[in-house]
Amino acid sequence: MSSKQELIKEMLEMQKKFTAYEQANGVDPQEYFTPETGSELDGYRQKYMEIAMKVVDMAHEEAGSER
Repeated sequence: MSSKQELIKEMLEMQKKFTAYEQANGVDPQEYFTPETGSELDGYRQKYMEIAMKVVDMAHEEAGSER
């Protein structure tokens, strides 16, 4: 399993790529929320949310708390 720091690093890299794509191409809400299959944003939201939830779960585990 990846460490929390590795997951956060992956999220930051994803954000950098998204920002670069957005600045170069612009992104409208439809493209972000329902991207076409094979587009740069295809699966982005789902993957980012999956990683973010892993980080949240790890943080709660470290703190001994629950979501």
